[in-house]
Amino acid sequence: MTRQRIFASSLAISVFAVAISFAVVRGAATSPASLADDNASSWGFDIANLDKTCKPCDDFYQFAMGGWMKNNPIPAAYSSWGTFTQLADKNQQNLRTVLDNAEKSNAKSGTNEQKIGDFYVSCMDTSAIDAAGTKPLEPELARIALIKNQSDLLTEAARLQRLGTGVLFRFGSAQDAKDSTQVIAVAGQGGLGLPDRDYYVRDDEKSKQTREAYVKHVAKMFALLGDSADKSAAEANTVMTIEIALANASLKNVDLRDPIKTYHPTSLGDLKTLTPNFSWEDYFKLQGRPDIKTINVAQPDFFKALDAQLTATQIADWKVYLRWHLVNSAAAALPEAFVNEEFDFRGKTLTGAKEIQPRWKRCVQATDRHLGEALGQLYVEKYFPPEAKAHALIMVRNLIAALHDDLQTLSWMSPETRAQATAKLEAFAIKIGYTDKWRDYGKLKIDRASYLQNQSRAAEFDFARRLEKIGKPVDRTEWGMTPPQVNAYNNSAMNEIVFPAGILQPPFYDPKADDAINYGGMGAVIGHEITHGFDDHGSQFDAHGNLKNWWSDDDLKNFKGRATCVSDQFDGYVVDGDLHQNGRLVLGESIADLGGLTIAYAAYEKSIEGKPRPGDKDGFTPGQRFFLGWAQVWGANQRLEFARLMANTNPHPLSRFRVNGPLSNIAEFAKAFGCKHGDAMVREKQCKIW
Repeated sequence: MTRQRIFASSLAISVFAVAISFAVVRGAATSPASLADDNASSWGFDIANLDKTCKPCDDFYQFAMGGWMKNNPIPAAYSSWGTFTQLADKNQQNLRTVLDNAEKSNAKSGTNEQKIGDFYVSCMDTSAIDAAGTKPLEPELARIALIKNQSDLLTEAARLQRLGTGVLFRFGSAQDAKDSTQVIAVAGQGGLGLPDRDYYVRDDEKSKQTREAYVKHVAKMFALLGDSADKSAAEANTVMTIEIALANASLKNVDLRDPIKTYHPTSLGDLKTLTPNFSWEDYFKLQGRPDIKTINVAQPDFFKALDAQLTATQIADWKVYLRWHLVNSAAAALPEAFVNEEFDFRGKTLTGAKEIQPRWKRCVQATDRHLGEALGQLYVEKYFPPEAKAHALIMVRNLIAALHDDLQTLSWMSPETRAQATAKLEAFAIKIGYTDKWRDYGKLKIDRASYLQNQSRAAEFDFARRLEKIGKPVDRTEWGMTPPQVNAYNNSAMNEIVFPAGILQPPFYDPKADDAINYGGMGAVIGHEITHGFDDHGSQFDAHGNLKNWWSDDDLKNFKGRATCVSDQFDGYVVDGDLHQNGRLVLGESIADLGGLTIAYAAYEKSIEGKPRPGDKDGFTPGQRFFLGWAQVWGANQRLEFARLMANTNPHPLSRFRVNGPLSNIAEFAKAFGCKHGDAMVREKQCKIW
């Protein structure tokens, strides 16, 4: 009954890339060359991707991938179609094979194979879903209808949270930012139906139109539940009024990236002062953790406002709000009319997709979301060769060595800070492919009877699993992504870099490809994740993963000045009309891209030291091929609605800016393609950190 259950406090995890679509396509990057070997050149880049009418020094992204973009229009079911979504699509096909086999296997009850097979079957059984109608929701709707007072409201809200419905706020567990060995309880802002608080508070015409569309969508969903047109319209306005109040009290997404602003350990006594109308003791009992005595209240001002709103808003209005979030979270598991209405708003309006993705793709994604490690275990057995892990580990170590060398020569860093940075780098934990300790789904019941019930049970299982961690030592074997995901991440609190199996394939790493392409692809991904440990967020955590300042005053001032250069650069990129990239929002990813490319290039140069210099391929030098390798993992066509959504909510820059932004700061790129001052791809004020 939920799209997202993970609560990562303080945004400690920085991912390589996030692809957003209505169907939640996850991914980082891929390549047309690698996905269609018959069209690819032997060195790993298809020269048909090029737009030779554009000079590389004018717009390298267009030069490198303009031909691909021209020949690969966005399919109707997608809001963005790029090289990484193609690879995610390929992985989905593989996962479908795993699930089809599980469905037909007659696996023993209680096994992972039985559970993923039955979950997938229940999702695909649209006849049973349509026949059930909204009956699976009726018990919960009845509980909401019986709410008479604030105590009842608290009880039902806590129950809905356990079932994966995001009402009022988020509650879960997280690593203690200042004691990285322990897990603590955490509560954070939430309870909204639109993607971000800014959608509620901005006064521009586009934001107003989106809010109007959202209210109409909410009304239509109430109507599908059986409410009259007039009642549904009134209920939608009630929902919007409550959510606007919650949004006004919420931190901006830029501030959410600051771990200091989201770290407020609070005792039970102080909680009573913070929220006198909300009984945390009762809430903890309802959630099965009456022993909690301290909790990180990530956004205290939000909870002050929520506390006031609990008494200022009538119980009848809160019941409307709960009904909305219940049906909103359950929509994908309800009859077709609900699914289509959800797609009309979240797909068409928010991302620009023209048609919904096939049912099987949505069901594959849902299975990965709810039973990711059960599905992932079977996926890696079939599709992840051991040599891929070995190759990736070699490259990771080469990239760490490159940054290690770089740190020793940085002119702006003092010896004391350099020693701390080196210690942190040397302490990096490296995770490749998949976990060494698979999750135990033994307590989770999955059958073929009801897709909605399967979703609810899976959400409740995961909620309980997360709460069970509170007060216990951190499990450093745990992963934050499932094996099939085409992505990678850095977790500052764990001081680790993680590369799931899904990304360890062409074009990121292809044993048949040219080394320069591999270093420009997977090498830059690895460098990106390593550098995240030293971006504006990761730089605030020490070698043990503790939130601690290990910088000298002068070095920190110098670093922040260099980071501001990057932030200012991305502020200047225009997305649409007066909407620009938010330099502070994308700062961490942009620092990681710049640093990752810098050390990946250094690692590539070091790898060919003492050897004959590789020759040209299709007229491109080794250095040029390295940068083509970077560009090809970002080639994409994106609908305007999707681009606006990304710019408003996502800490990753749009693809064009991810390619051109860092390259315009790199002297080796300018040298490789003969770019000179005055060319668009050579910034007058170049940003340099590592």
